[in-house]
Amino acid sequence: MSKDKLWGGRFTQPTDRFVEEFTASIDFDKRLYHQDIRGSIAHARMLGKQGIIAMADAESIIDGLQDILARIEAGKFDFSVSLEDIHMNIEARLSDAIGDAGKRLHTGRSRNDQVALDIRLYLRDEIVEISAYLDRLVDSLLFQAEQNLEVIMPGYTHLQIAQPILFSHHMLAYVEMFKRDQGRMGDCLKRLNLLPLGAGALAGTTFPIDREYLAEILDFSDVTRNSLDSVSDRDFALEFLAASSIVMMHLSRFSEELILWSTSEFGFIELSDAFCTGSSIMPQKKNPDVPELVRGKTGRVYGNLVALLTVMKSLPLAYNKDMQEDKEPLFDTIDTLKGSLKIFADMVREMKVRAEAMRTAANRGFSTATDVADYLVRKGLPFRDAHEVVGKAVRFCIEHRKDLPEMSLAEWQSFSAMIGGDIFDEITLEASVNARRATGGTAPERVMAEIKRLKSGR
Repeated sequence: MSKDKLWGGRFTQPTDRFVEEFTASIDFDKRLYHQDIRGSIAHARMLGKQGIIAMADAESIIDGLQDILARIEAGKFDFSVSLEDIHMNIEARLSDAIGDAGKRLHTGRSRNDQVALDIRLYLRDEIVEISAYLDRLVDSLLFQAEQNLEVIMPGYTHLQIAQPILFSHHMLAYVEMFKRDQGRMGDCLKRLNLLPLGAGALAGTTFPIDREYLAEILDFSDVTRNSLDSVSDRDFALEFLAASSIVMMHLSRFSEELILWSTSEFGFIELSDAFCTGSSIMPQKKNPDVPELVRGKTGRVYGNLVALLTVMKSLPLAYNKDMQEDKEPLFDTIDTLKGSLKIFADMVREMKVRAEAMRTAANRGFSTATDVADYLVRKGLPFRDAHEVVGKAVRFCIEHRKDLPEMSLAEWQSFSAMIGGDIFDEITLEASVNARRATGGTAPERVMAEIKRLKSGR
């Protein structure tokens, strides 16, 4: 008989040592200790309130669990691989400490609904913290936007210079992305914030438990409604991994731009030395390691999402041991995402903007060509005809190695008699950005209004 296992009554042989190590999860799920103890305390309270166990036993269990919590947090708790997971480690230690009362804790529950509870509690806490990290990053972006309201840079499509924009407008584009990320995290939080405890192994329990009471004291908005789904659902974890993948995609896009902008070819920004490293052989190098590493870690988070999707794709209801593989991708994603957000928030705030380099680049590449076309449209020329006129003017500039502002009035008028001397006022960088006043545009008045709106929380 396998006497060292809490489930060993049905077995006559001990577990193979390698099987024991292979199937154990304590090495990674011990980080759930706080949630496991919190859930067990709530369960004990409910058992006592319902008269399922004696109130004296419930109080003894609660005291014992609080002592275990203190020992774990003090680093005085030895986790055992032979006890498989965090749930069995805590329950075994509780029974050793308080005797038969500890053995009554598991009445009316299973490890299946217990682990589902622990993961939901854990992820709920982590999403709140991740949302705070997103707030910090948004604050850093708003800081840069406010500090550089007059800086004009080239906007790009296809990585080719397209039109002038405010650098602040570019920063606010990422604010929009990360605010949507916060929304996705909030949506995920709503769907995971349901209490699965009480589902038992798969069919519920014969004891008169009060799930609504448990939901109330554990701050869940409601209880789950199907016991099979309660123990086999990992949609909430998949949704979190998907939302995290999108956050990392946004960070990776931003990383790519910071890497490009910090090159000598662009020279738009300088990252603080605190977020860069040097070369072991080339003394002049300053490498943007942080954004490069975040860009690389994005693939890791994508992989975690695909890993859990693959685990879940063929599982029959209800619980299967395969689902133990949900935790490592989840934990790794949480750690990666939090680290990436924290370091990005600090790095962006300390970033130096090279306004002159941005302006010089914005003056190249015929970035005000669209403004010339719009000018001709306002003079009465159909847009497609205006587009053709400006295209020919650009080709002329390329052949003569000059940019649009360097053309003489006579040269302009060789392409259209509708062009007058006021053309030169229309093709300055300031005129270009100032003209884009529609909601969402890059005009300074719009950008300042957006900063104000975002800072007010609307």
